[in-house]
Amino acid sequence: MSTRTKVKKPHIYRVQVLDRAFQILNLLADEKSGVGLMEIAERLKLHKSTAHRLIMVLELSRFVEKNTVTGKYHLGSRLMELGLSAVSRLDVYEVAGPHLRALVKETGETAHLAVLRDGQVVSLVNIESSQTLRTPATVGTRTPAHCTSLGKAMLAFATQEHIDDFLSDRKLESYTPRTITSPAKFKAELRAIRKRGYAIDNEEREQGLRCIGAPLWDSAGEVVAAISIAGPVFRIGDDRVPSLSSAVMRIAARISASLGYRSGRGKHETTSYSD
Repeated sequence: MSTRTKVKKPHIYRVQVLDRAFQILNLLADEKSGVGLMEIAERLKLHKSTAHRLIMVLELSRFVEKNTVTGKYHLGSRLMELGLSAVSRLDVYEVAGPHLRALVKETGETAHLAVLRDGQVVSLVNIESSQTLRTPATVGTRTPAHCTSLGKAMLAFATQEHIDDFLSDRKLESYTPRTITSPAKFKAELRAIRKRGYAIDNEEREQGLRCIGAPLWDSAGEVVAAISIAGPVFRIGDDRVPSLSSAVMRIAARISASLGYRSGRGKHETTSYSD
């Protein structure tokens, strides 16, 4: 009688369920306008009842959400939460702190680090200045990208396709008389930022507040985040912009170098934008 122990085969059905769930998430990620249940079943070659069961589980866990008006499904808020949690553990989050503190010491203004998610700037790090009048802590907040130096600094080095998608998905809402609301003018602004290497929020989000931002690059030559300084206009005057922007770009270069970036390896450094 053989004493060989039988190896238990893996439960293929459980693996298949996960595979199908990931297929649904990938499908929804590619379709910004959402996808209906029947279309999900047809495109993934699933029985309607199977697709329905999977969607219900994903919806219960907030991985997908249903638009009550159109009946279509979109990626859910839980994925954003997990994504932000992952971002917060990136090297950029860990290495930026000392550099941002040096930036605050040099400029006397509050420093920020943020990433771009779904067309909005998500603040991850905030180092306040010692000035009596300073910008408040913003960690965790989300702001529109088109009227912030952080958002513009990241978008300026994105691909033409990314820029077009950004502008087609939203209206450039006005927050102050200085907010850029014209897509053509916004593209011109991005071209200027790309040429000089830094972005300015010139009271575009909040009157009396001026910010200077620059992108951060990783070892693959991708812009992964941006840093900025923010302060009142009477301190960040036109006469100080050259020296302050140089400081922001210099610190951004140091952080990028810590992430493995080497100058000239940015994937979109020479891409030009069409009007």
